[in-house]
Amino acid sequence: MKNISFYVDQHKDRFLEELIDLLKIPSISADSAYKKDVLHTAEVVKTRLEEAGCDHVEICETAGYPIVYGEKIIDKDLPTVLVYGHYDVQPPDPLNLWNSPPFEPVIKKTELHPEGAIFARGACDDKGQMYMHVKALEFMTKTNQLPCNVKFMIEGEEEVGSSNLAIFVKENQEKLKNDVILISDTGMIAKDVPSITTGLRGLSYVEVEVTGPNRDLHSGLYGGAVANPINILAKMIASLHDENNHITIPGFYDKVEELSKEERDEMAKAPFSLEAYKKSLDIDAVYGEAGYTTNERNSIRPTLDVNGIWGGYTGEGAKTVIASKAYAKISMRLVPHQDWENITQLFKTHFESIAPKGVKVEVKPHHGGQGYVTPIDSIGYQAASKAYFDSFGKTPIPQRSGGSIPIVSLFEQELKSKTILMGFGLDSDAIHSPNEHFGLFNYFKGIETIPLFYKYFTELSK
Repeated sequence: MKNISFYVDQHKDRFLEELIDLLKIPSISADSAYKKDVLHTAEVVKTRLEEAGCDHVEICETAGYPIVYGEKIIDKDLPTVLVYGHYDVQPPDPLNLWNSPPFEPVIKKTELHPEGAIFARGACDDKGQMYMHVKALEFMTKTNQLPCNVKFMIEGEEEVGSSNLAIFVKENQEKLKNDVILISDTGMIAKDVPSITTGLRGLSYVEVEVTGPNRDLHSGLYGGAVANPINILAKMIASLHDENNHITIPGFYDKVEELSKEERDEMAKAPFSLEAYKKSLDIDAVYGEAGYTTNERNSIRPTLDVNGIWGGYTGEGAKTVIASKAYAKISMRLVPHQDWENITQLFKTHFESIAPKGVKVEVKPHHGGQGYVTPIDSIGYQAASKAYFDSFGKTPIPQRSGGSIPIVSLFEQELKSKTILMGFGLDSDAIHSPNEHFGLFNYFKGIETIPLFYKYFTELSK
């Protein structure tokens, strides 16, 4: 690969402007009010893939939001890389915590990013990282250095469970046939420490509803005599962890793999400063399951967290009321071998069983997915490792991630190919949070590194 850095430097202003234009579109898949914006984003992605050099691009309709499919086939005897990404984004709430509007991208210099970072919803997850692949393709086609075939599958429902993508993959196995799947929806250990994600946690996401009396009640006339759904829900949620922060759902840990001391020792070699971690979050102590380090708790151990809880009166001033209903959204991050549907059922059975008399409980499953582990001796991993070494001058560290990309295990099941997770984000990028951002260094470095993967994967496949 010749002149990658030169090409990126020559076109960096345009690369940045194009990403900014993409980030301005509020493609929030979870909120139907933004349907037109999500559909518009798909059209923009289609246009950008055509401009980058794909010979064929189409918008594939689904029961939900469409999938943008593109391809550049130069020789059917050469390997094929399938790039996956998503163009939808998380809701930006709470808006009052953003330092600048979430869909009005701005570039700011920070202590970690003295060259600047782009602040906007979707900057890192996943528009910025997805768009690196589009610009990497542009480099390879415009300089006539594309060494193999490439296909793109960019969806619009990743943030709401990818249910229609699963159907699309099962129905289009020949169209999506590939030798390796390449995804950038993960991160690196540090800005100067490249890493390759080798494991992802699975996910089970549920919503619970607790119903007490048939209407809201005056807390003076009825308080102390009628079960308060909000109080009950709080107690039920609190009971889901014991004093060691161990999840109390019967059967929850039955299939959890206990890593060997040797594997845990290898994980511990990754550079990590607990003090810097606490400082970055403005906390004075970490918290989690007893017997495990912070990096183990957020990667190789399952979790259960409340993502939202509400009920009763939350407006300005006071209203003395016992609410008729209380609600919570709860997610469980799962490790490989834990089946998300089984865990969802275990949660439902347990949560309903601990409800006291006087209330009714309903558990509504939302979505989920399986965990995933990729081997580090595959051609794909070796190609990624060589690419990072050439770009950063360092051999990347294999790392298990605490995040979930549920469709990765589906890809292996249906398409029979391994996934390589080449992420360029950082833990500090505030994905899913206010003030999400993506360092310009990381964005441009990704564009420089990705073509090297194609080069080495093609060479190692011979």
